Amino acid sequence: ILNYDIMARFRRRTCIILLLFILFICSIMMALKTLRPDRAGFGDPFGLGLLPELQQRTVLLDNKQNSLNRAPGDIVTRVNNLHSFAVNTMKASMSSVKKLEEELSSPNYNFHIFYYTWYGNPQFDGKYIHWNHPLLPHWDPKIANNYPKGRHNPPEDIGANFYPELGSYSSKDPTVIEAHMKQMRSASTGVIVLSWYPPGMADENGEPTDDLVPIVLDYAHKYNLKVTFHIEPYKDRDDRSMYHNVKYIIDKYGSHPAFYRHKTSTGRLLPMFYVYDSYVTIPEIWANLLTVSGSQSIRNTPYDALFIALLVEERHKHDIHRSGFDGMYTYFATNGFSYGSSHHNWASLKAFCDSNNLMFIPSVGPGYIDTSIRPWNNHNTRNRVNGKYYETAFSAALLVRPEIISITSFNEWHEGTQIEKAVPKRTGQVVYLDYKPHKPNVYLELTQKWSEKYRKEQEQWLM
Repeated sequence: ILNYDIMARFRRRTCIILLLFILFICSIMMALKTLRPDRAGFGDPFGLGLLPELQQRTVLLDNKQNSLNRAPGDIVTRVNNLHSFAVNTMKASMSSVKKLEEELSSPNYNFHIFYYTWYGNPQFDGKYIHWNHPLLPHWDPKIANNYPKGRHNPPEDIGANFYPELGSYSSKDPTVIEAHMKQMRSASTGVIVLSWYPPGMADENGEPTDDLVPIVLDYAHKYNLKVTFHIEPYKDRDDRSMYHNVKYIIDKYGSHPAFYRHKTSTGRLLPMFYVYDSYVTIPEIWANLLTVSGSQSIRNTPYDALFIALLVEERHKHDIHRSGFDGMYTYFATNGFSYGSSHHNWASLKAFCDSNNLMFIPSVGPGYIDTSIRPWNNHNTRNRVNGKYYETAFSAALLVRPEIISITSFNEWHEGTQIEKAVPKRTGQVVYLDYKPHKPNVYLELTQKWSEKYRKEQEQWLM
């Protein structure tokens, strides 16, 4: 009987201990489940990197099947819903933003960064967009025959040589937009140069994105960033269509607190527009729009602005001046690819601009590689050299004391110029490049470092 009592007490004690252990494990699991990657601090190598697809799981996940079954005509409705979700999310999280303001360095509005919202995935867009970029053939058929054809097959195979920490994301995903704003703010950039096509237009591999501008503006404002526009070379772009485009942008977005205006030397606050491939249009057409005497002149009207042309060849500087542009930028991140992108030419370009009352905005980049979409273009690859290439570009830019520095790019993944967080990834067919031995945020940290250095040196220039 005594042995029986002892055994019974032992079994009860064992059951209680086992029950407590199970409850402990359950509580740990519940606690882990509530942890979200977007709570990770800046510079944290974990967080989003552990679960790269989690950023795409928003409250809209419950409606995923309905979204996939909707017709393409429902895009406007979906975007409006996303905008409403974004607004409500921001209202609920303003306290966290105040905390971020204390932790992060202030935005530098003289650091402009090129940003693309042309990516899509099945969850938000019903299909992949841009991640499935086609392999572009060489213009010489004999050379083209030596390289593969077809297109990429996401999510394992994407049109990029690096792989995003956020996975093959959609630019419509509010959690992705917010993650991007956090990253750009952590890098101490101040102005987002948003790739833009007129409503209903897009690049040949994408779809219209103008409907996303309000969401981008809202999230930019949340992180005290500003937004300007990178007007792409859409079909039939000329003086008349540009006038209507500028009017549209200013009328629709100009009153938003995140809409960028640049203070000129005369004290005027003017919008700024970067004009990609501006050299495609002859100076006489641009002069109609950009000179006071032009037939479509925008000067001294409510829609006057600063217009920045792309300089590729040296002769373009004279065309830019004759056209009536207010300045020039170089865009390409490949040192030596063009006259404008070659660092050793920046001093003479800056001198030309100074003597002709133009702004010179050099574009710096962390490297360049586009062989995932142009497999024949190895000769234009520029190795990142663990960040040294990027720092060399910044050094060259600071030497000419520019009023503004532009960064190519935040997320042009096809050309490998991104500073967005990237992670190591290997599939059966592809081994992606990565930022090792550094963390995924290394280029954000380098940008922040040079932003502070630029600020300090600029104070000395002004003295």
